[in-house]
This record gives sequence, C-alpha cells and structure tokens, in this order.
Amino acid sequence: MPVVTVSAPPSGPSSAVVAGGQSVHFGNAISWLVAFICFIDGVWLVALTGSVLYAIAGAILALLALASIQIAKAWEKAIVLRVGRFQRLAGPGIFFVIPAVDSVAAWIDQRVQTSTFVAEQTLTRDTVPVDVDAVLFWVVWDAKKAALEVASYRDAIGWAAQTALRDIIGTTFLADLLSNRQAIDTNLQQAIDGRTTPWGITVQSVEIRDIKIPENLQDAMSRQAQAERERQARVILGDAERQIADSFLEAAKAYVGNPVALHLRAMNMLYEGLKEKGAMIVVPSTAVETMGLGAISGLASMGASQGIVGPISGVNAPAPSDTSGGS
Repeated sequence: MPVVTVSAPPSGPSSAVVAGGQSVHFGNAISWLVAFICFIDGVWLVALTGSVLYAIAGAILALLALASIQIAKAWEKAIVLRVGRFQRLAGPGIFFVIPAVDSVAAWIDQRVQTSTFVAEQTLTRDTVPVDVDAVLFWVVWDAKKAALEVASYRDAIGWAAQTALRDIIGTTFLADLLSNRQAIDTNLQQAIDGRTTPWGITVQSVEIRDIKIPENLQDAMSRQAQAERERQARVILGDAERQIADSFLEAAKAYVGNPVALHLRAMNMLYEGLKEKGAMIVVPSTAVETMGLGAISGLASMGASQGIVGPISGVNAPAPSDTSGGS
C-alpha cells in the first residue's frame, strides 16, 4: 500500500547543516489496508442493496482510517495535541488519533544526530583570523521539551553551536587552538550542552575537524619551527662538547703524577696511527725527547727496511751498510 509522507525541508543557519527534517505522516500500510477494506465493503453493500449510501459510508470510513491510524518508527516519538493542547507522547508503534480533534504536531527523531557548523573569519585572543570547521553529535532525550520549548530545535542547535564556537575561539590563543584540540572540544561541548539542556537535547560530543589560518601566517610559523629546531640542535651539540671536555678532564686527572701511563698512552696512539698504510704522523720534538720516541721511530724504520712492516710515510729507512769490503 502506498504511504504519503509530506516532508518539510530542513533549515538552519547559513553555515550550519542539520540532518533530517520534520515530517507529517498521512497514511501507512495498516491504515491503507483498513481503508481499502472499508471501501470494498461499501462497494459490496451497494451491489447487494443498490443504495449509494453504503459507498459513501465506506469512503468516509476509509478516510477516517487513513487519518486516525498512525505508526511511529522505533526511533520516533509523536507529539499529539488535542484541540491545541499537549495530550501525550505516542510511539513507537501503532497509535490512534481522533480526526479533527487530535493532531500530530511533530515527529521527534531520538537517534543520535549530526550537525556541521563553521566559524568563518573569527579572531582568536591574539587577533589571528581563523576558519574553524566542527561537527556536533547530539540526541533528543525529552521529545516533549524539544517540541514545546523551542520553535525549531534543529535551527536552535545550529545557531547555539556556531555562537559557542565563536565565543571559544575569541577567548583562546592560536597556539592553544592548534595544539590542544581535545580541551577545546570539551569546553565547546559543555557550552553548547548548557544551552540545549532546557530544550531536552543533550550534546554528546563536539569535534573540530579543521582549522584554517592565513597562508602568510603559515609561512611564518614554519620558519619559527625551523629556527627552534636549529636552536635545539645547537644546544645539543654544545652539551655534547661539554660532556667530551669533562671526559678529557677526568682522563687528565688520571694521568697526573703518572708519567709512565701517559707515555704508554702516547705510544699506543702512535702505534695505532703507524698501522695505517701511507699514514704520516707529526710528533713535536719535545714529545720525542720526553718519551724516547726516537728509538721507536728507528725501530719502525728498521722494520720497514727489512720488510717486517710496510714502508711508513714520514719515516725514512736507514741505508743498508756495505759488508762486501774489508776494513
């Protein structure tokens, strides 16, 4: 059976998009079935009796069935008014109204709804213009208040959310707005919920989806972040140099009063350098005289000339002595 549903288009503030819309139901599967049965019975009685009154009565009963039998979906509540006064909340399921006396003023959807809203060119506390895009999750917990306390709760939610977002942005610094979104979401949810609770509506959560700032400010913030990273790198490098200097200082304290240990360390350093092929080591003459490095160099040169070790750059092997001749 056909179902006729007259839907009113959803409305809201220019930058608030609301989900769904109000609707007035006229006819449903059960009412159309009852109306069809009434009409067929009237036609059948007309065929039996020849009186047109039965057809008229059947048509009237069919119209009454269409107007009086209503069905609310599992997530809907119907606001029933009797002669303009609130009568009851009906649904979900089937319910009856008295035609011309009762009327269904509104169908309230009690599922979780979403609304997107935008605050355009709003100044932060430090006078930076930003565009903030957010989404609102809300639910109607009291259908009676939502229908009777506010003319259009969907429009009211959109305007309340946009106004609260502008208020929060105006009292927040840009840095906090960019880095502490969770706290902004919580404050925004509490602000909107405080306005919608008298309407029987609870705001479950608010999430900021995007924050847009001017391009020139983005470039400045990028350069600032780069400079901060360079500063941190220099601080880390300076700290490493300080730690190395402290390590050398501790090592120097260990060598004070112990020249043998210092000589052994110097000889080890020379040995490590001389192992590399083609290495050249420049040693101060004072170090050579103090640690007896001349003998070491001579031994290294002798080893190079006899093939025990490879030739070492900077160390000349002695010329071979002539043993062929006599005295």
